[in-house]
Amino acid sequence: MKEEAYSYTTPASILVQVAEIASRYKGRNDKLMDVIVQVNKLVPDISEEVSAVISREMDIGQTTVYSFVTFYERLSVKKKGKYIVRMCSNAPCHVRGAVEVREAILDQLGIQLGETTEDGRFTVELSPCMGVCDQSPAVMINDKVYGDLTPDSARALIKRYIREDMQ
Repeated sequence: MKEEAYSYTTPASILVQVAEIASRYKGRNDKLMDVIVQVNKLVPDISEEVSAVISREMDIGQTTVYSFVTFYERLSVKKKGKYIVRMCSNAPCHVRGAVEVREAILDQLGIQLGETTEDGRFTVELSPCMGVCDQSPAVMINDKVYGDLTPDSARALIKRYIREDMQ
């Protein structure tokens, strides 16, 4: 396992909830995806502590949990922001201006692709097709899709999230 990927601590209250979820599937390796999906609703990233609890409660190797999490693009062992901004990287979005939209969002947040803002609110990452080609260029913020974006509308969208988060 990569040591630098685990440089933060998961609160004990979250670990207790993770243990409750994972313990329901002890000895059921085939249910790891179910556990990860449920745990991912509690935490946007699977820290070393979280994977250790899953491993212990399900009676599977921690390396198995780590390999599983790092295999899937939407899962992560890195700490992510409260808002995950996923930007489509496929041709329809690209042709319709996704690069300009991406640059506007990154400029607005003051980060690079794959980074998280210093305040821990936003992470921006590329994603394969989100299935909304008719609305390209599109982004997904957490589970909500926004389409037909321009650089200006993308900046306004980020500003709206910042404003609403401060209230």
